[in-house]
Amino acid sequence: MMCIDSGVKHDFTFTPAISFFVGCDTEAEVDDAFTKLSRDGKMLMPLAAYPFSKRFGWVQDRFGVSWQLTVGAV
Repeated sequence: MMCIDSGVKHDFTFTPAISFFVGCDTEAEVDDAFTKLSRDGKMLMPLAAYPFSKRFGWVQDRFGVSWQLTVGAV
């Protein structure tokens, strides 16, 4: 993965359209990461069981970076 920035001024910023997707080993690991990443950020999808994951949450950290956290392999 490569991330770059531009010296050219523009009107766009981070959006949830691009996010890191992290597969955690345990529900406790998901909960801990979600708590830490959401501090001074915002919740996009609450931690819960969903049809696609027994534990999933989507959060935007204080820098505007979006994280999807789940239990199991990605």
